Amino acid sequence: MTLTALEPTAALVVIDLQKGLLGAPTATPVPEIVARTVDLAEAFRAAGLPVVLVNVTGRAPGRTDAPPRAGGEWPADFAEIVDELGPRPGDHLVTKQTWGAFHGTDLHDYLQSRGVTQLVLTGVSTSAGVETTARAAYEHGYHVVLAVDAMTDAEPQVHANSVERIFPKLGEVTTSAEVLRVLAAS
Repeated sequence: MTLTALEPTAALVVIDLQKGLLGAPTATPVPEIVARTVDLAEAFRAAGLPVVLVNVTGRAPGRTDAPPRAGGEWPADFAEIVDELGPRPGDHLVTKQTWGAFHGTDLHDYLQSRGVTQLVLTGVSTSAGVETTARAAYEHGYHVVLAVDAMTDAEPQVHANSVERIFPKLGEVTTSAEVLRVLAAS
């Protein structure tokens, strides 16, 4: 899990660390995921690198057998990014309606306008929002870095499938500590 390089044109992309999605049980406790992501965000901000905070406010219109949200409507603060994370001045907020952060959003245009070539991804859930965003980032030609200790999923085996089988095909699989180490050395 060694990161080969952190490019001077890297950005941190945080997927769905929002109030309405963090109450369910997960493979890794959410406070650990949030704390590691906050450390990454603070380091990226201090280095003058972009921080993108992604939230979701809907779902794609396609057919699914998944039941609608239990209890009906989402609470008023459902889409708010967790307080510890931000947003802070200079952060870019992307609101999506699908699993991935690229489809139907300004994410690619925002990154291109800043010359970003490498993305460090964190968030929830590993097998949906993070994996879908990682696949699209790879297809867009970004160098993808997956800080796997700063992401989680509802089920450990689903998280493990993404981390062990999918992510190595899309980019570099590493830890938040390794990203911080490489960022501090650059």
